[in-house]
Amino acid sequence: MTVNVGVIGLGYWGPNLVRNFNSSPGSKLVICCDVQAERWQKLARQYATVEFTREAREVIAHPEVSAVVIATPVHTHYALVKQALQAGKHVLVAKPLTDQLDQALELVELAESMKLILQVDHTFIYHPAVEKLKDIVARGELGDLYYFDSVRINLGLFQTDVSVLWDLAPHDISIMDYLIERPVEWVQAIGASHAGHKSESMAYITVQFADNILGHCHVNWLAPMKTRLMMLGGSRRLVVYDDNLVTEKIKIY
Repeated sequence: MTVNVGVIGLGYWGPNLVRNFNSSPGSKLVICCDVQAERWQKLARQYATVEFTREAREVIAHPEVSAVVIATPVHTHYALVKQALQAGKHVLVAKPLTDQLDQALELVELAESMKLILQVDHTFIYHPAVEKLKDIVARGELGDLYYFDSVRINLGLFQTDVSVLWDLAPHDISIMDYLIERPVEWVQAIGASHAGHKSESMAYITVQFADNILGHCHVNWLAPMKTRLMMLGGSRRLVVYDDNLVTEKIKIY
């Protein structure tokens, strides 16, 4: 079965989606759009069989499109996702789904009521290293899980429409949820804004899971170095995943 795809948003992430949907045997790239004409005009020269437009509504209303892929600024997600679902299209949207919990829940309920797929593009859970961590946990190499600890920090890139929580934390939270697979009992988060930013530029998130498993994430736009580090501890062993390393990214202790 081939899925006919329309892509909305051709900025930072959009061209990667266009390339992959165009090359995948399971999809046919039908139409793409961006409000900035120079973006789609450049891609139009590479993808001669694909339609391009400045109007998102043309992608959503296209009769051949069965799935809409959205890679636009976060503040536009809610309206675009809702319009696509109401048009009967499946949706893949870049993280985060929205920056408001009530809007996210509304979209999930809408997708369920219309029996449509609504998926957030949490790409890191498909990373080979994360798949390896999943296998280590599933085979019980760590014993009973005790904790998940992650650090995702760097200097910038400062986003104007979302905080560091919405920009960086979804990566670690999606991985944490994927690896632990336990009900969440409570969540605490604290953040602060600095350097003239209206929204948080650094934050700490703590998640208590069932079975006494504790998760913790640190995200920061104001760090002097780039760090991508995760640790999982259990009753038998510990595992460390350092994505900054070129080789031996995963070590078991």
